[in-house]
Amino acid sequence: MTFHYPNGQLFSQKNPRERSLKKETTFANRGMRFEEAINQSNEYYLTHDKAVIHKKPTPLQIVKVDYPKRSAAVIKEAYFRQPSTTDYNGVYRGYYLDFEAKETKNKTSFPLKNFHQHQITHMQQCLRQDAICFVLLWFSSLNRCFFLSAQELVNYWNEQENGKKSIPLALIETVGIEITPQIAPRIPYLAAVEQYLEKRS
Repeated sequence: MTFHYPNGQLFSQKNPRERSLKKETTFANRGMRFEEAINQSNEYYLTHDKAVIHKKPTPLQIVKVDYPKRSAAVIKEAYFRQPSTTDYNGVYRGYYLDFEAKETKNKTSFPLKNFHQHQITHMQQCLRQDAICFVLLWFSSLNRCFFLSAQELVNYWNEQENGKKSIPLALIETVGIEITPQIAPRIPYLAAVEQYLEKRS
């Protein structure tokens, strides 16, 4: 299937066989990807009536479909209709939550190139509406996870004009909230949200 970005450029996707040969980033040495762990956490929060948080679907414009059989349709070509904003949103205790999940193999800093301007703009818009907006940062080489408020991220993003291209881990340890992975939920990020709310009040 062929995908195109909103600007018309072709979305390149590696051969599935090549992907299977490449070692995947593991989560807490259990072979679980970070996003999957967050999705499981969201399912836990939903089934335990703690919060309603979902991963946002990617908006696609389908332009070519083949019908090899009456009962099956195969999408051959599609476009991303618009740039993505953040990965997740929902409601927790009356608060609107909106957040992005990113990971890096770096051990000493988190590269700002992992984010895009349209994501930063979206977070700023959410902050202006008093939303609880943040990012979950996963240091895969260290098996460490942090909650970082979107406002802190925006501040560091703006520092790129001064040549800063990443956020040092030491600073994230100071201004962020570390999240310790566990069995259920896998990524207990709502505990970090509670700490953030306490600091904000």
